[in-house]
Amino acid sequence: MNYKSVVVSKRGGPEVLTIVENELRPPAAGEVRIKILATPVCRDDVAVRRGTRPFLARPPYVPGYSIVGDIDAVGAGVTGVAPGDRVAALTQFGGYAEYIYWDAAEVMAVPTTLDPAEAVVLILNYLTAYQVLHRAAQVQAGDKVLVVGASGGVGTAFLQLGRVAGLQMYGLASAAKHNTVRENGATPIDYQTQDFVDVIRQAEPAGLDFVFNGMGEEYCEPGLAVLRRGGVLVHYGGPQSFAHFLLLMVKFIFYNLLPNGKRIKGYGTHRGEIEPFREDWSTLFHLLEEGKIKPIIAAKYPLLEAAQANALLERGSVAGNVILAAPGWL
Repeated sequence: MNYKSVVVSKRGGPEVLTIVENELRPPAAGEVRIKILATPVCRDDVAVRRGTRPFLARPPYVPGYSIVGDIDAVGAGVTGVAPGDRVAALTQFGGYAEYIYWDAAEVMAVPTTLDPAEAVVLILNYLTAYQVLHRAAQVQAGDKVLVVGASGGVGTAFLQLGRVAGLQMYGLASAAKHNTVRENGATPIDYQTQDFVDVIRQAEPAGLDFVFNGMGEEYCEPGLAVLRRGGVLVHYGGPQSFAHFLLLMVKFIFYNLLPNGKRIKGYGTHRGEIEPFREDWSTLFHLLEEGKIKPIIAAKYPLLEAAQANALLERGSVAGNVILAAPGWL
């Protein structure tokens, strides 16, 4: 028996995504085989495919940073999970497929009451926002913050979780996406036509408590400019090249040595341990069940129509998330 996956055949645009067939083997010892129900298309998928990251997978490879699915087979020695269980995993690669093999110790149980297309958005985008807010920044109700890139998958997660946390928020987004920013509790600023430093200095002359930047390092200097003394900028976006990575590290060191009381912190899920992830995923699942957060799904595509989904995301016209879903979950 075979299954299909979507492979990046070489560096390039969505056209390099091709469908291949693979043998469906039994899981190895300690593994589970998961039938994938949903996986998001994320910016890192695009960046690695195009080659705009410092540390890259070599083609051919299967993209897909996170998944939700049902276990359909377990390997020898696996305990704690069984066929039929619904689980999630932060995979980094492998999600654009009908099945994935994964370490049984690295999966997270998912309530079957949740829509897999919504639940899978929590595994990366909402986890990033939640951990930046509550582990890196340790925000408090009433804090004033700026979200750079506020209309994207991670940006809207910041807004919804920030609203739950009682934050006063500003969000950078293009004018066409300002309604999304407002509806999720923030004051929008058009980064294309407005100088956000001037706008925020007029609105908040004492400065902001935090800036959350998932875009380029060019937002570091203006982001620091709108902070109060003692404020923190948290950068969580991947650099565009190894040279940009080195530049970002230099900026971290330089700005943290300046005697202005402002700091830069970095965050990345690749540095995390699984147990804090489990704790935060559980919190996020509860928030979704209670209706306190609601991932914005801009579009769903069949699981193997990854090229079309990637093309839509790259056009930059959507607010929220683009999802690949198995039959029955579209």
